Amino acid sequence: MAPAPPRNQRDHRNQGKTFLVTGGNAGVGYFVAEELAATGALVVLGSRDAAKAEAAMAALRSRVPGAHVRHLPLDLADLSSVRTAGDRLAHGSTHGSAPDPAIDRLDAVVHNAGVALDDPPRRQTKDGHELMFGTNHLGHFALTQGLAPLLSAAPAARVVTVGSFAARSERLDLDDLQSAEDYRPKRTYGRSKLAQMSFGFALDRHLRALGSPVLSVVAHPGGALDGLTPSRPPVHVTSPARRLRTLPAGLLVQGKHAGARPVVRAVLDAEVRGGQLWGPRVFGLRGRPRSEPVPAHMADREVASRLWSISAELVGADPDLGFRSRCR
Repeated sequence: MAPAPPRNQRDHRNQGKTFLVTGGNAGVGYFVAEELAATGALVVLGSRDAAKAEAAMAALRSRVPGAHVRHLPLDLADLSSVRTAGDRLAHGSTHGSAPDPAIDRLDAVVHNAGVALDDPPRRQTKDGHELMFGTNHLGHFALTQGLAPLLSAAPAARVVTVGSFAARSERLDLDDLQSAEDYRPKRTYGRSKLAQMSFGFALDRHLRALGSPVLSVVAHPGGALDGLTPSRPPVHVTSPARRLRTLPAGLLVQGKHAGARPVVRAVLDAEVRGGQLWGPRVFGLRGRPRSEPVPAHMADREVASRLWSISAELVGADPDLGFRSRCR
């Protein structure tokens, strides 16, 4: 399959804005970054792998001539890396061949990066947390605090949490959040994404109570398959044979480029409101983005409150995550 042709021009409507996409070097995150870069914004790719980030930036620039992109070293499975991310953005960084200038505000962060394991054994982060829960939820929870000053400095910033359809059928076990007693990889993954989504909704309630202008929105890509995804070499290459084998699945699901659209909508659309859930229109699996009803178990305030308290203790976070009331 031949690579898609580059875009002819950017639309510049978000020139001057800065968006951070965790895991923006691959998968859905890459396509989110591509769409955001096409609006003229500076797009920061949060990635632990510098080589993969460089490859993604090269692919972005080939697709969006003149794109403003840069790399933020970020390992969500290492809380020391997470804690320095906000400082790197606010004070600039010299990790690359040329220094990255400081930024004074962040208009949106997309909590996208994640780990999905299919088989045992149970693995741990550098800090001793179960890898999927520690990366997908705890890493983003801690990152939110580190970015709070930059988000609060923007006129109307957004925290967009990328959830998963897999979270719909799961329920959190607050006594075994890290699957120490009963580890089943697919269930643990679904629960880690449910924790992320529950936090995203709770964060918006928290921000509203503080009178903050920052919004928290949750989005999910539906069913997003590599075989239905257009090539973006060297980040992703779909062979004609692979695409042909996957085409029948396109009746139910879609490619990762399409899975990125609800996320991009949650970042950019002026009509989006805090606390909403965005996903694909057709059975939540494919199609154009729409606002969906929030499942009751994701909006459970008691569960979310306990999850928040446990998470703050596990990562050593401020209970307010660094957001301060504007109502005082």
